[in-house]
Amino acid sequence: MALPSDLPVVDHHCHLAPSGEGVGAARRFRAAGGTDLFLATQSYTALPPRSLEEYRVQFETTEAMARRIATEVGIRVHPVLAPYPVDLLHQAEVLGAAPATALQEAALDLAGTRIAERAAVALGEVGWPHFPYPEPLRPAVEAIFDRALRIGRERECPVVVHAEEFDAEAFRRLAARASRCALPAHRVVKHYQRTRLRPEEFGGLVPSYLARRDLVREVVRSPGPWFWETDFLDDPARPGAVLDLETVPRRARSFLDRFPDEAELLRVPFQDSVERVYGFRPEPLAGRGGTP
Repeated sequence: MALPSDLPVVDHHCHLAPSGEGVGAARRFRAAGGTDLFLATQSYTALPPRSLEEYRVQFETTEAMARRIATEVGIRVHPVLAPYPVDLLHQAEVLGAAPATALQEAALDLAGTRIAERAAVALGEVGWPHFPYPEPLRPAVEAIFDRALRIGRERECPVVVHAEEFDAEAFRRLAARASRCALPAHRVVKHYQRTRLRPEEFGGLVPSYLARRDLVREVVRSPGPWFWETDFLDDPARPGAVLDLETVPRRARSFLDRFPDEAELLRVPFQDSVERVYGFRPEPLAGRGGTP
């Protein structure tokens, strides 16, 4: 079934790289019916940045990719900028813990400035490594994350969190932490959520679900706000990982094949949730793909 002409289709979290498929992947996304990508920055070099200038170049690369895709492909691309939490581990080895912490905080400030200048829409990914890391670095990780939450409050922007898989207790703790930093709960998005919880268990925070087929079926009738994402990595060594960039529009079309009268449910992740969290409402694009 073709996607309704008045329905935008949003992938809430992906990565694209000049050394990867890049614009070509975005063209496939549009041909499948996609209209909006939230493009998270990443390191485009073999090693994480070691200076603020290297982070500046990284952020500018993400912004340039977004502009190029918008121009050449005709979809909307919303940059999401921050130093990646895992960068700290390498930086602490090379620079020392204190200089590495200062670098991460300066990069967060830079990302906040780009958001204030409307070059990006959110701070992310921020949080902590999703695997065990040296205990002596924990105070630095915690301080950097609190700095990110405070910048989210100051810039009145969403904060996209990178962490391990969350259960209800983890959401409760993060909601309390955001509250202590005076950041509204609906501005905190847990990226790469793979477990459906009851709406009240999110503590007002917003899950961005990995768009696996089984999880899509589980959450599609849940009240918002929530998102679908692919976390597409655009890594030539791992083609299609984590999920291919065509996945979200394919999942939307598959749902409508089975439930053709329930297209309004898809407005929750594609319009209502974006409006609630980001403050703007995606609209459909003329001449987009998405036919069978």
